[in-house]
Amino acid sequence: MSKIKIFSLGGLNENGKNMYIVEVDKAIFVFDAGLKYGTDQMLGVDYIIPNFDYLIQNKERVKGIFLTHGHESNMGAVPDILKALPNVAVYATKFTMEILKQDLAEDGVVAKNLKEIRPHSKIDFGKKLSVFPISVTHSIPDAVCYVLYTPDGAIVYTGDFVFDSTMRGHYKTDIGKLAYVGKQGVLCLLSESFYAEKKGHTSPYNRVNEFIRDVLRHHEDRIIATIFSSHIYRIQELFDEIMKTKRQVVIMGKALQETIMKALDMGYLTFDRNRIGDLSNLDDKGVIVLISDEKERPLANIDRIIKGFDKYIKLKETDTIFITEPSYEGVEKRYAMVQDEIAMKNIEVVTLSPKRHLLHHASREDLMLMINLMDPKYYFPVKGEYRHQYMNAEIAEELGIPKENILLKQNGDVATFIHGKLVETQEHVPVDDILIDGKSNGDIGELVLKDREMLGENGIVIISCTLDRNTKEILAGPEVLTRGFIFVKDNQELVEETKNICFEIIKENIQEETRRVDYTKIKNDVRERLGKYFFKETECKPMIITVIQEV
Repeated sequence: MSKIKIFSLGGLNENGKNMYIVEVDKAIFVFDAGLKYGTDQMLGVDYIIPNFDYLIQNKERVKGIFLTHGHESNMGAVPDILKALPNVAVYATKFTMEILKQDLAEDGVVAKNLKEIRPHSKIDFGKKLSVFPISVTHSIPDAVCYVLYTPDGAIVYTGDFVFDSTMRGHYKTDIGKLAYVGKQGVLCLLSESFYAEKKGHTSPYNRVNEFIRDVLRHHEDRIIATIFSSHIYRIQELFDEIMKTKRQVVIMGKALQETIMKALDMGYLTFDRNRIGDLSNLDDKGVIVLISDEKERPLANIDRIIKGFDKYIKLKETDTIFITEPSYEGVEKRYAMVQDEIAMKNIEVVTLSPKRHLLHHASREDLMLMINLMDPKYYFPVKGEYRHQYMNAEIAEELGIPKENILLKQNGDVATFIHGKLVETQEHVPVDDILIDGKSNGDIGELVLKDREMLGENGIVIISCTLDRNTKEILAGPEVLTRGFIFVKDNQELVEETKNICFEIIKENIQEETRRVDYTKIKNDVRERLGKYFFKETECKPMIITVIQEV
């Protein structure tokens, strides 16, 4: 019998940043380690990862990080984690591992313990502990769910999945293996919640072959198609329909080219390579131009093209822009703005309806089928906003799982099982976000964001003054430099009064007898008195910086 803890460092009450921890006695198993991208309100933050201090503090007990598939929301934090924990083992299937290696190379991270696994091949960790990956269907090949076998029963983490009988090969769900695990006894099932409010099965609304075929048939000129490079299944759908025509394809962007060519080399994509053109084919009639957004805000690349900033692609009125993924929660406004900008160029845009076309996530009937196959004693909704988790919990309750056995948690809340029974402990693991800006090697922090917010809303005022090193007399200044606060030409009286206030403060803090200057007090007084003056005159609170030098 064991003491088991299950909690999340990220992924609950949010979309992305998935990272789930299962502790069996002293062994720690990490399932997924993802990121989520910063919004426009995040003021320059490129992406956000979970704070993994818990893993650093317990690094000797970490058995490994187990990745379900190659999407950034599930594996994007691994390079940052490996910088701090270079010896931690990372387990992933073949294609997921190739994407991870590509990300590590881009970030210059040397990984020492990458372990490629195969579905349905058990990984033993001694003391009756083992991890068993099972193939599931998602929009990327080699996706798996994980079964952690413990002395008290199996703990199953589904990752992202759908049930779609048309999927074959690297996308096929092994329902037989799932049912077998359920027959053996599942202590706790952690299942995704992203589409928990959607009725029916996701399939066939995740497939868009007919829609793509219709777009190609009715638009004979150049088509610029936006794709997610990690959604390999959607790329294959595009390729399948292009192969039924005489059109050529041009792949834009090094990262997208590498991903597609790697997938072709490994057999995860099939396409006639002779149909792949180069930059000389960009203006050919009927060419399909593929563009992607790599670690940027949604539709950033097509937005750059629309604004005329792209080096190679110049839009023509005969073009058609095809957005091949439906919008999802949080980006609807962005999608609408881009479509407006395209319309102003008198160019047609074709999009997928988020009501008729779905991503590869489990809807209500898919979740019901997974619960029936697993027949878990306890149910833990994960992955999604809290309302999605709540709806997922309602599904489980409808299927007969007692309400007290359904775990609705927030990040850091610990569910503890002793001898296979849930016990109330109120334990909470500290959680936080790490905000990554560009290539910075760490969290930029909330204080930096507050500074950016202040600068963006109220601007900055810099006060500079030069003193004589010996006599401490004012040689130059005070001068006032402002950006984003006021228009100087129209506010000369305010600028002059600012200089007078600063002059008085500086004089007050120069001790003529000793010729000493209290620079700290000057800066504090300037910030306090100018702050009150500016707010009285403008109702704004600009950032105030004082620079005093001696010559």
